[in-house]
Amino acid sequence: MSAHCQLTGAQPGFGNRISHSHRRTSRRFDPNIQRKRYWLPSEGRYVRLTLSARGIKTVDVIGVEAAVARIRARGGKV
Repeated sequence: MSAHCQLTGAQPGFGNRISHSHRRTSRRFDPNIQRKRYWLPSEGRYVRLTLSARGIKTVDVIGVEAAVARIRARGGKV
């Protein structure tokens, strides 16, 4: 599972770990990705979406139908 949100497009950011002696090594900031299953009434089936925590909150606000429409508009497969 890639660290990528289907709805918001959140993906890993990159930066540096800085030790006490101030040596820098590369690190990765992953978004909080969850797999969540939603009932899609218009198609009469469940869809499993890979969403960030912010994406889950967005689905709660706009609804699963609008969220799936946005994902499809971005060219994503549901």
